[in-house]
Amino acid sequence: MSIWPHDIYQSAENLLESFVAKGWLVATAESCTGGMIAGALTEIPGSSRVVDRGFVTYSNAAKVDMLGVNPVTLDQFGAVSRETALEMVRGVLMQSMAEAAVAVTGVAGPGGGSDEKPLGLVHIVAATRRGVILHRAMQYGAVGRDAVRLSTVRTALEMLQELVDQAVAPA
Repeated sequence: MSIWPHDIYQSAENLLESFVAKGWLVATAESCTGGMIAGALTEIPGSSRVVDRGFVTYSNAAKVDMLGVNPVTLDQFGAVSRETALEMVRGVLMQSMAEAAVAVTGVAGPGGGSDEKPLGLVHIVAATRRGVILHRAMQYGAVGRDAVRLSTVRTALEMLQELVDQAVAPA
C-alpha cells in the first residue's frame, strides 16, 4: 500500500522504468511541492537506480544558494515565474549527475495569491542536459493546497515522461 494516489504511484513507476531503460538519472528542484515529486519517485522500490537528488528550495535564499538562481531574476519576475523555474532547472542540472530534471514553483495557497499570480498558478520546467526544455504554466485554480500540490506532482511526472519518451539514443 502506498501513501500516494494510485495514478501518481503508477506514473512514478512507469517513469522510473523508462529512465532505467535509457540509463538516465533524474533530479528535482521543488518549491511549492516541498519535495513531493522526489517523494513520489522514491516511493518506488529500486528508485535508487534512477533518482540522483532533490532540492527543496522553498525560500528565495535557497533558490539562490542551492541552485544559483539570480537574485535579479527573483526581483524582476518573482519566485513564481517561468524565468525563475528555468533558472531552477538549470541549477539542478548543474548541481547533479542527472540527465533530466524538473523544477516547480507556484502558489499552492491558501494565501499568497494575487491578480497577477493567482492561487493555483504553478510554473513547471522539465529539461535534459541535451537542451530539451518543456515549460508549462499551470492554472489549477483555488482548489486547495493539497490538490494544487498533487496536481503539480502529476504534471511534473508527465513532463519528465515526455522528455524520456522523445529522447533519441546518442549517436
